[in-house]
Amino acid sequence: MSTALTTNKRTKGQHSALTKLRQQGAIPGVVYGYQVESTPISIDAKKFAKALSDNGSNGVFQLELDGKKVNAVLSEVQRDALKGFVKHIDFQVINMSEDLEVNVPVITTGDSVGVAEGGLLLQPTREITIKVKPNAIPEAVEVDVTNLAIGSSLTVGDIRSQQTYDILNADEEVLVTVAAPAVEEEEPAEVEETTEEAEE
Repeated sequence: MSTALTTNKRTKGQHSALTKLRQQGAIPGVVYGYQVESTPISIDAKKFAKALSDNGSNGVFQLELDGKKVNAVLSEVQRDALKGFVKHIDFQVINMSEDLEVNVPVITTGDSVGVAEGGLLLQPTREITIKVKPNAIPEAVEVDVTNLAIGSSLTVGDIRSQQTYDILNADEEVLVTVAAPAVEEEEPAEVEETTEEAEE
């Protein structure tokens, strides 16, 4: 866990007040959760960016709030649709001894034998929900597709026993599959006949 992020209390104000905060290099946000009242805050944008880089989006952040340090996770990060900068953040204070339900991305590793034979790798489920202690939240769940042939799939049930945390998704939910290559349709025979007639 990185150095504690200092939060500053702010008064809930108008849109112009939030814009001014952002122009001053701060991000408006809210802290709520375990043993704290919902509190509007602002936080230094550069320090938050560094903490996000160090911890990852699923990591635990240490915040200085009202003179005490609390552990929190990101429950929501709002970004500007055009420029991509963070415009608002929600922190949820947590009890480190209790399990959390969090969404984590699914990423594939290895080179599928089915893809090598011309198949197409499809990933219908890109995120799963897990229940885990806060200090053991993975940044992502890795799924090895090396032995996945054309027509084969990997489901949640296939990877459940390999994990150290509870997966809340159903066993039959498909994570990755390799589809058969598309078959090119042959030119209709009547096209050739039309061409021959034109030549006559």
